[in-house]
Amino acid sequence: MSGNSGFPLFLLTMQKILFVCLGNICRSPMAHGVFRDIACTQKLNVEIDSAGTSDHHTGEAPDSRAVSTMANKNIDITDLRARQFTREDFDRFDFIYVMDDSNYKNVIALASNQSHRNKVTLFLNEAFPGKNQNVPDPYFGGDEGFEHVYELITAASLSLAEKLK
Repeated sequence: MSGNSGFPLFLLTMQKILFVCLGNICRSPMAHGVFRDIACTQKLNVEIDSAGTSDHHTGEAPDSRAVSTMANKNIDITDLRARQFTREDFDRFDFIYVMDDSNYKNVIALASNQSHRNKVTLFLNEAFPGKNQNVPDPYFGGDEGFEHVYELITAASLSLAEKLK
C-alpha cells in the first residue's frame, strides 16, 4: 500500500537521517544544515543529526569556514556541536549518509548485522547514483573548498528531499 507520494506508507512516517564525516566540524554539519533548511522549507517529516567517526572535536562548534560559508547562504549551523558516531546510531537512524570512503569503512566496521550495513551509503550517491563519489574534505584547503562542498551537499540534499516527499 502506498501514500499519495507513491512511496509506501512506512516512508510517510518520520525518517531519521544521520550525516557522518571524520570530525563532524565541516562536511557533516554542513549537510545537516543544508538538509535541515530544505526539510523545513519543504515541510518534510524528518529528524536530522550529524556525527564524526573520530572523537577529536567532540563538543566543538563547526569550523568557522563552514559556518561562514553556510551563513553566506542564510543557513545557520552555529547551534550544532560535534559528536562521535556510536553503534547505537544504527538503531536510532533510518539512513546513515557518509561523506567519503574512509567514513564508510569506519562506520561499517561498527555494524553488527546486515540491517545496519544496509543503512549506510555515500551521500553523493543521492545526486550521482552509483558513482560512489566522495565529498572532498575542505579542512586543509581554502574557502573555495567549502563552497564546492556546499554545492555538492546541496545537490545530494535536493535529491534526497525529492525521494522523501
